[in-house]
Amino acid sequence: MSNGRTMAQSADSIETSSFLKDFLALIKIGIVNSNLVTTFTGLWLAFQFSNRNFLFELDLLFYTIAGTALIIAGSAAMNNYIDRDIDPVMSRTKSRPTVTGRFKPSSVLILSISFMVIGEVLLFSATTSAGLWGIAGILSYVVLYSMWSKRRHVGNTIVGSISGAIPPLIGWAAVEPTLGAGALALFLIMFAWQPPHFYALAMRRTEEYRAAGIPMLPVVKGFARTKKSIIAWILLLFPLPFLLSGLGIWFIILATLLNVGWLYFGIRGFKTGNDLKWATKMFIYSLNYMTILFVSMIIFSIFS
Repeated sequence: MSNGRTMAQSADSIETSSFLKDFLALIKIGIVNSNLVTTFTGLWLAFQFSNRNFLFELDLLFYTIAGTALIIAGSAAMNNYIDRDIDPVMSRTKSRPTVTGRFKPSSVLILSISFMVIGEVLLFSATTSAGLWGIAGILSYVVLYSMWSKRRHVGNTIVGSISGAIPPLIGWAAVEPTLGAGALALFLIMFAWQPPHFYALAMRRTEEYRAAGIPMLPVVKGFARTKKSIIAWILLLFPLPFLLSGLGIWFIILATLLNVGWLYFGIRGFKTGNDLKWATKMFIYSLNYMTILFVSMIIFSIFS
């Protein structure tokens, strides 16, 4: 009997673990976490630049972070709901719970809308401006990207970059609703960072996107053109750290070194004999770039 109970408990544990894994895949937990880093950075810098102590406004911190997490998770689930017809074609997405049948489409739709509504309630509890920027983020990702540009235009990555650049604005708007130069800088940095990041990913998955009929840049224009676009977007990043001069000269030096490193690896792509290996390195560099840059903003703001 005890052995039977143990086996049943083990089965329940596996089922729970599998459900949690599928749920986290549904809401794209990796995207949620990375966007919360930029949201918190915007929130933190707004506190620092306005000489306010976040310890006295922990409710604002909760409303902003929890609200942003929910609208991003809800939007990601909606994206899975919309893409459930093309996800089976791509190896990267064919194991999503909307493809395997783990979650019914109607359940995903209800979950997505619920998360977005609750998230917006929390953001509006922070400030009206944060709530409005949250709505802008939802509309730009769900409508402009997922429903409109992704399957129709080669510029879909640039359109998608709008939504990815909004989280730091939400964080900033929760503290300073009128925003400011610092908020604009964060938006522009995130906006310019995304095309080279996603173009590198698209190069690695070109044939999958081709099979799914998604007009990503490498599919439509080829690798050579994609490499040139990557270099152009990296160059656009060079002047942007100077908009955050309030963080001090050492931040500008660090950001410039990160840009120089990315440009160096980008230029090497024109001489590489293995485009996919190069694209993988560029993709990994872009992830480290974003993490180091935004964490350094928080650190340098403390000592500026």
